[in-house]
Amino acid sequence: MTTTAHPHTSHHAPADDAPTGSMLRQPRAVWAVAFACVIAFMGIGLVDPILKPIADQLDATPSQVSLLFTSYMAVMGVAMLITGVVSSRLGAKRTLLSGLALIIVFSALAGSSDTIGAIVGFRAGWGLGNALFIATALATIVMSARGSVAQAVILFEAALGLGIAAGPIVGGQLGSISWRAPFFGVAVLMTVALVATTFFLPKTPPAPRKTSLTDPFKALRYRGLLTIAITALFYNMGFFTLLAFAPFPLDMTASQVGWIFFGWGVLLAITSVWVAPILQRWFGTVPVVLASLALFGVDLAAMAVLTDSKTALVVGIIVAGAFLGINNTLITEAVMGSAPVERPVASAAYSFVRFSGGAVAPWLAGKLGENVSVHAPFWMGAAAVALAVVVLAAGRHTLQGHLHLEADPEEEAEAVAVGDQS
Repeated sequence: MTTTAHPHTSHHAPADDAPTGSMLRQPRAVWAVAFACVIAFMGIGLVDPILKPIADQLDATPSQVSLLFTSYMAVMGVAMLITGVVSSRLGAKRTLLSGLALIIVFSALAGSSDTIGAIVGFRAGWGLGNALFIATALATIVMSARGSVAQAVILFEAALGLGIAAGPIVGGQLGSISWRAPFFGVAVLMTVALVATTFFLPKTPPAPRKTSLTDPFKALRYRGLLTIAITALFYNMGFFTLLAFAPFPLDMTASQVGWIFFGWGVLLAITSVWVAPILQRWFGTVPVVLASLALFGVDLAAMAVLTDSKTALVVGIIVAGAFLGINNTLITEAVMGSAPVERPVASAAYSFVRFSGGAVAPWLAGKLGENVSVHAPFWMGAAAVALAVVVLAAGRHTLQGHLHLEADPEEEAEAVAVGDQS
């Protein structure tokens, strides 16, 4: 696999023109964290197949069940603001282990619950654990991996894709036994990830510079980072509308929904790892993101028109994976070079903004589905993605220093030097 070289390298990485094989020759620490990422990202898609069974068995409405996403994403977004503060004081390893431990505890508690309110509450705790883990994991992989930042991000996105693809299958198969089983399954798998991270990730000392709570907000003063973050906010509204609401009009078994979203996740993984770097090399970052966002918006609009056709919904869900995979890789990579701040700080600021969209959209989609029509949530998602296109198109000049676009070499060198302090 080939990736496009660019000047943002990790602080102990070889030259960016390293051979493509170097991408697979990574330290054990990178593979340990990547494995844990796969398990962590399973938690996102895991609940998809069991949303309707939970609603049916606990006598809950779609908007109530969608709070499983809302509480998870809202807490994760706010918690992203403290991840830098925590990790810069505890060190990456202890922060990762703390996050994994929280996920284990709260996923097991969610599986033991008897009310929708309790599950929603425990999913919030799960979101706190995920925030501590995911933000630190991305920074750890970027800083520890051999090769370019682009290669490190692709490794991270590969783990994301595998986790998202596997989540619905695990959730669907375990969900066919009981809606509780997927929650307990996550607890078991996260325990495996905890053990792997404990043994394979070397001790990491606290950062030389302690991050403050205000650093992510200060980072958002850089218009490039703010542009990407707001783009991702609207894009995530479309993403999580699809994820949280689509199982209801599908009205299928947990296993069937699991297989549909498995297809979605596989396409997401393939495009994020293989297709995105090729398109980026041919056309550049911003044009590819704009095109894939526009196509995702068209896909959601088609699903809004054809909501009554299960075949159309299935095709629309799976095809969406291709656009989401391309966007996830290129937007995440763009964040790493969008502002002259430490990468964990940039990641925290970006994640705080984008997860706001992921928190609002599931609940809003459920309410629209209940009170307007079954078509309305998809129209809302399409409109949000259209806004993402407008924001990125209007702010593209703020990203002129990013990869594959014309840049001032001195500005680029300064940004890399500051970023590599992390």
